[in-house]
Amino acid sequence: MYKELLSLSKQLGEILRSKNLKLALAESCTGGLAAEYITALPCSSAWFDCAFITYSNQSKERMLGVPAETLEKFGAVSEQTAIAMVKGALNNSQADIVASITGIAGPDGGSAEKPVGTVCFAWGGKDFVTTSSTQLLIGDRQIIRHQAAQHLMVNLIKILV
Repeated sequence: MYKELLSLSKQLGEILRSKNLKLALAESCTGGLAAEYITALPCSSAWFDCAFITYSNQSKERMLGVPAETLEKFGAVSEQTAIAMVKGALNNSQADIVASITGIAGPDGGSAEKPVGTVCFAWGGKDFVTTSSTQLLIGDRQIIRHQAAQHLMVNLIKILV
């Protein structure tokens, strides 16, 4: 999976650079994993602005301005929260496009309504319509985190091309 994520990061960077766009990320359950693969590439600062790793609800509120009401009504693992994370990262960065991830990587924390592997994503930006999705990813904690980073990048590429 390492080589695949590096390849996706490289492809994403080439597209962003060719369009003169900057990316920011807002990550929760992945703990900065997507940003790690992006910054593994030399010269990624040409197209990558920053990442917000907001693991707790309080950090989502404080750093990204996610409304407490959104977290209370829908939970941290929801498309509504993922969308609010995108908006907050866009407002607090120099990025043109932002992607967010929030989910339950396990092994604990799941419920009947939101089992382990439930991951919510959102993508949006200055000239991009905000979209979101929820995926049920299967595997252990590390596999779920890697699958989430991969899904985020694959969909960023789709949006950009």
